[in-house]
Amino acid sequence: MGILDDKTIMITGAASGIGRATAVEAGAEGARLLLTDVNDEQGEAVAAEIGDGATYLHCDVTDEASVEAAVKAAVSGLGRLDCSFNCAGILGVVGNIGELPLDGWKQLIDVDLNGVFLCTKHQINVMAEQGSGSILNMASAAGLIGWPGASGYVAAKHAVVGLSKAAALEYAEQGVRVNSICPSYVITPLVEKDLFEDVLGNDEELIGAARANHPIGRFAQPEEIAAAAVWLLSDKASFVTGSAMSVDGGYTAP
Repeated sequence: MGILDDKTIMITGAASGIGRATAVEAGAEGARLLLTDVNDEQGEAVAAEIGDGATYLHCDVTDEASVEAAVKAAVSGLGRLDCSFNCAGILGVVGNIGELPLDGWKQLIDVDLNGVFLCTKHQINVMAEQGSGSILNMASAAGLIGWPGASGYVAAKHAVVGLSKAAALEYAEQGVRVNSICPSYVITPLVEKDLFEDVLGNDEELIGAARANHPIGRFAQPEEIAAAAVWLLSDKASFVTGSAMSVDGGYTAP
């Protein structure tokens, strides 16, 4: 018996990183899955890896029609929508706020915040009508503290934490739980390419300094975040709503 037996779950950003790891973990725990992403080749591969019970659908979280269609497909294909993990996101533009281009700022907010809003909006209406559901939104340690040089990302992730808390209060009486999850550095393709390579230049001294900011002494693996995500989605977390769970190796503890 898995902790997600008989649960139907929609996961955005499922083609790689934390989304992929959560899809694999949720499938192992008995869930039936609708996986979405904009990277169709990798998304299809993840669904095939999981096997029976997992299907893939292209979904652009910045497009409301695409999101609404994906939620409807989840309900029609899976029979209902018990849980959702809104994981799709980008690192986006970096640099001090006085240097950021407006178009880069808008793109980051569109994916990391508006995408979470659109998914939550359409998922929560389905769940409220059912009288039950669990939504988990991808925030970040950057949603709890400030990261210099990443004001757009920090702003979006703080907003995701606040959006999730407000939605949790609005829909608690309808039986819908809404939480956010706040990892720090996780060894994913996004972090390795967009942060370590593009921003830090694969400088071992800079990467080592980032690692040293984690009292646990290392970066996370995607599977470690996935384990927490699956627990939050499951009925094991039935009394948890409106929380912003830190899964960050102590990064935000000091």
